[in-house]
Amino acid sequence: MLNNFFKLKENKTDVRTEVMAGITTFMTMAYILAVNPNILSVSGMDPKAVLIATALASFIGCLLMAVLSNYPFALAPGLGLNAYFAYTVVGDMGYSWQIALLAVFIEGLLFIVLSVTNVREAIFNAIPLTLKSAVGAGIGLFVAFIGLQNAHVVVGGSTLVTMQDFSKNFRSVGMGALLALIGVLVTGILLIKKVKGGILFGILITWILGILCELAGFYVPAPDLGMYSVIPSAVVSFDFSALGKTFGQIFVADFSQLKNVAEFIVVVLAFLFVDIFDTLGTLVGVSAKANMLDKNGRLPKIKGALTADAVATSLGAVLGTSTTTTFVESAAGVAEGGRTGLTAVATGFLFLLSLIFSPLFLTIPSFATAPALIIVGFYMIASVLKINWENMLEGIPAFLCLVAMPLCYSISEGISWGVISWTVLHLCTGKAKGKVSPLMYVLTILFILKYILL
Repeated sequence: MLNNFFKLKENKTDVRTEVMAGITTFMTMAYILAVNPNILSVSGMDPKAVLIATALASFIGCLLMAVLSNYPFALAPGLGLNAYFAYTVVGDMGYSWQIALLAVFIEGLLFIVLSVTNVREAIFNAIPLTLKSAVGAGIGLFVAFIGLQNAHVVVGGSTLVTMQDFSKNFRSVGMGALLALIGVLVTGILLIKKVKGGILFGILITWILGILCELAGFYVPAPDLGMYSVIPSAVVSFDFSALGKTFGQIFVADFSQLKNVAEFIVVVLAFLFVDIFDTLGTLVGVSAKANMLDKNGRLPKIKGALTADAVATSLGAVLGTSTTTTFVESAAGVAEGGRTGLTAVATGFLFLLSLIFSPLFLTIPSFATAPALIIVGFYMIASVLKINWENMLEGIPAFLCLVAMPLCYSISEGISWGVISWTVLHLCTGKAKGKVSPLMYVLTILFILKYILL
């Protein structure tokens, strides 16, 4: 039955290979179970509810990918967009997390419409490749910056940001920052040695070091400073009632917050913009490694893959988590021989199984998850290599786009700066023809109006 449904023989694979590939993919992306609750809890959401929603959204997304496209790609709430959700939409803009989830839900619906039509291709083709690359790199810097902040390695100071003073509160904040830096090195060593699940093992090793330090008295919890005990009080739990704190909250949100509709539209578009390009980039990149692209460099059945991603995003918002997206870590499973949706199914069921280990994931401290954020930032910054820095017409907008994200603490600001500068520079130098699409003009006007009216 599995062979017929997933066309295993046709794809020159078997059940054992697909399952092992699914396990490998899960090992490389399971860190999101620890990181996502850490980040979204900043917005006021219940960490356990977020963990349950994260696991369920990942499970659903993986199954949808398998059924709609039969591809070995796994989905889960993505890094970058969860940071935008917590630190920008809720933190800077002042929206409630319920309204932020509503924005994710609407973004998912729009993505569904774009996925079943040809509009998504028009949008994708309208945005210059340079800006697409800059967005990815900028998100990488933003995510790494958040990791450094969460671990208290980088703190506020007279220079706006500065290095942690290890002489102060060394046995709490200082020790956490030190362990985070050690964790980055440990994770780096594991990845260089090509250890499967290197990021996850990096988190676990850093956490274990924290437990040993707490037992030895080198690390002392200080709740008033945001430093808590890292020793788990339980291993498994079959109590999933916490999900009720986030499930369906988008339908009972305080809509009085939506006084500024234009700003809310910008939030939705920012989620949509990043989700579209992140998903398409991941699908094409991983597919290329698996030799799944046709002779024209296109991915067959991409519409099904995009639809799975979009539906998972909206359902994830209903459950209580930020944008669900296709993970680039799917490449690990592909490298292990995964070629069909059975790989995604195996990964999805492992996410479902992880629900009973919620007490463990929730005890993992932010200084242990920080190395994962920093390393993911390293992976994402690599897209700057695709930017032609010799051409100032392309290099300057790209630079403004990627530098604005960490410095303005906002993904949407980076996108705005990039789009506006790209259009204005090309117009003012007389080189807009063939370089600035009609859609880019529309986006530029919208972003300028945002600064004028908001």
